[in-house]
Amino acid sequence: VVGGGGGSRHSGAGVGGGHVVARRAYSTPLAVPSATVGLTDAQVELYDTARSFATTALLPHAAEWDAQQHFPVDVLREAAALGFGGLNVREESGGSGLSRVDGAVILEALSSADVSTAAYISIHNMCATMVDTYGTDAQRAEWLPRLVSMRALASYCLTEPGSGSDAAALATRAVPHGDELVLNGAKAFISGGGDADVYVCMVRAAAADDD
Repeated sequence: VVGGGGGSRHSGAGVGGGHVVARRAYSTPLAVPSATVGLTDAQVELYDTARSFATTALLPHAAEWDAQQHFPVDVLREAAALGFGGLNVREESGGSGLSRVDGAVILEALSSADVSTAAYISIHNMCATMVDTYGTDAQRAEWLPRLVSMRALASYCLTEPGSGSDAAALATRAVPHGDELVLNGAKAFISGGGDADVYVCMVRAAAADDD
């Protein structure tokens, strides 16, 4: 489409003040492979469950949530009731005990309706998995039942003002102080920040005698 000097609704300068927009024509529709190609029967069932939930609980509201900057805690708990609050948490810890691939199948299906909500669910799950993997018995007992049900929400803190999301360049430190660790630093852009009950912080270990 070539716009003249004053009549085009496309912005930008072209030859003689116009603007050129090139479009590629396809004689037949592009073939899009099924999202379940290569999955096991069990994974297809997981995908279908998540896609059904996404279609009914997320898709009709996603645009409105974005416009109103709404964080749908009630819907997150509905997702947790399907096992989506502890995807990779071990079954003995109360989670779904799924593999990373299984979890990715579910998150892809959720993302088909609402990327923002699916992204937060993935973050919550990463935190819950870290608590299950690295937490003490007392921490697992205290937090995992609430995290798996999403009665408690979790966020991780990686991004920093000076280094972005480059984990190798983060500056926040954890300094031993008696039986505790004192965190010094700044974090930014925390998904779920302000609503979360648990914050898993990415920090650099420091010696007790560091300045």
